[in-house]
Amino acid sequence: GLVGESGCGKSTLARVLTGLQKPTEGTVTFHGRDLWEMTGTQRRQDFGSAVGVVFQDPSTALNPRLTVEQILRDPLDVHRRGTREARTARVAELLDLVGLPGHTLAALPGQLSGGQRQRVAIARALALEPELIVADEPTSALDVSVRAQVLNLLVDLRERLGLGMVFISHDIQTVRYLADRIAVLYLGRIVEEGRAADVAGAPSHPYTEALLSATPSLLETTERIVLTGPVPSATNPPSGCPFRTRCWKADDACATVFPARTEGPDGHGHHCVHPQIPVPSARSTA
Repeated sequence: GLVGESGCGKSTLARVLTGLQKPTEGTVTFHGRDLWEMTGTQRRQDFGSAVGVVFQDPSTALNPRLTVEQILRDPLDVHRRGTREARTARVAELLDLVGLPGHTLAALPGQLSGGQRQRVAIARALALEPELIVADEPTSALDVSVRAQVLNLLVDLRERLGLGMVFISHDIQTVRYLADRIAVLYLGRIVEEGRAADVAGAPSHPYTEALLSATPSLLETTERIVLTGPVPSATNPPSGCPFRTRCWKADDACATVFPARTEGPDGHGHHCVHPQIPVPSARSTA
């Protein structure tokens, strides 16, 4: 799972992960090959069928002029998967996977509810039986009443199909619910990463602590940490730790270089000069 505020680079990273944007630095490796050293045809055929994407807003991600059947069939036609009959059967199977009735096939996206549209988007992402699904804030555009349904669907599909999944959100508790591991992103840099229970239950980085304080908990009372000032520009970031301009622990040492990763138990690492001393809370033992 990937978590951070708006403007921290989550959606940019999602586009890089899915091959929609070329990275300015570093590489994206797919089965040992640099993604951007592959030809366009290879990327479409090999990488495009192995990675599915669920976008934030299903109302803009789905073609409003195509029926649900056409939307689900399109990737099968483009990648020439199976016979005509096999594609028809796969479309019906996809609809069943996401819990939509058969008559939905004839509907246009505008005739569906927000939750139903996102289920169609999830089904489309699963059409080619991908190895990985990248879900970029898939519930943020939905009503609160249907968010839990979509989240539970993603959990169920991940377990049933053995999917790899990158779930992106600004809500760290939602990410914790879905993910095995959490990476906390701030201004394009991962500042903390580890097992979901460890990051959410005993955070080391002040930014993670602030994100957790912004989400209510039924298990304990948490004092809200209010961050002052806007997120700095990603094109002109501050020196040293990018979070120092908003951090209540920052001093001169934080302005020199970006802190090296400090490794803790079970791969729980952070980049901070003045980390929070981990004290397991009810969050980590729940």
